[in-house]
Amino acid sequence: QVQLVESGGGLVQPGGSLRLSCAASGSIVAINRMGWYRQATGKQRELVALISSVGRRVTADPVKGRFTISRDNAKNTVYLQMNSLKPEDTAVYYCNEDVVRTWGERGMDYWGKGTLVTVSS
Repeated sequence: QVQLVESGGGLVQPGGSLRLSCAASGSIVAINRMGWYRQATGKQRELVALISSVGRRVTADPVKGRFTISRDNAKNTVYLQMNSLKPEDTAVYYCNEDVVRTWGERGMDYWGKGTLVTVSS
């Protein structure tokens, strides 16, 4: 079994910052792609940022220049540094990872349960 646990969400004022973390645990040999998605009330889940196993990043246009994704492979953890937050960033943020559980096998897709970020004055 593999578990992803997000942390770091909360209430922040516009212009503020938060840092989300997602720690993976369980039977893990390697983690390929790591990413963050978000879902606002009444909207579809959307990509926020991705980072490959070698550190290549993809960042969605709405958060480009404000959010930064990073990873610590030794800790099986992915981070999302969110700066200059706006009310429209309010959403539940989910981490998503492609986890290899056995050498030689393809990775499997796992999701965390989400952490709520609310940007409001």
